[in-house]
Amino acid sequence: MQHVFHKGTDETKPTLLLLHGTGGNEHDLIGLAKKIDDTANILSVRGNVLENGMPRFFRRLAEGVFDMEDLIFRTQELNDFVTQAAKEHCFDRTNVVAIGYSNGANIAASLLFHYEDALAGAILHHPMVPRRGIALPTLTNTPVFISAGTNDPMCSAQESEDLEALLSAADADVTTAWFNYGHQLTMPEVEAAREWYQSKF
Repeated sequence: MQHVFHKGTDETKPTLLLLHGTGGNEHDLIGLAKKIDDTANILSVRGNVLENGMPRFFRRLAEGVFDMEDLIFRTQELNDFVTQAAKEHCFDRTNVVAIGYSNGANIAASLLFHYEDALAGAILHHPMVPRRGIALPTLTNTPVFISAGTNDPMCSAQESEDLEALLSAADADVTTAWFNYGHQLTMPEVEAAREWYQSKF
């Protein structure tokens, strides 16, 4: 997968796996990641799917309707890529924290839904439930931060609440923060994510 890797200065910190939103690329979230932790490794990935020329991490059939077969395939593809990248770039595969926005948050959530050891934690900005009706792996004490907009036209409050409930039922340590905004990623969310991250890692 097309990506950039920046070596951090503190090997005890997690590697931050950056996952952009629809139409973004592997450079979009690097500034955000540095606000979260400027000493950590950064592995920022570009989605392999194009929708009207815009990169995404998996296909959708319509707004808010995921192509489940492609989601499952692309989740495995991403999980395998991170394992490969850990060998190539010499970072600890067991200490990866995803930071995803929108479509990137959805594929990060899908990693949690499908693989017990894919992530040591996740920051999910405006995520949806990636898949319903499946048993989640045991995510005991895996820290997850969800930021949601009370006026988000693309991701309903119910989606965020359902995601929190499903992850919590799998024993993840979930924190949800609500902001009086729409679907855009805002600085108050980033600040809240940074505070949360510093308390967990």
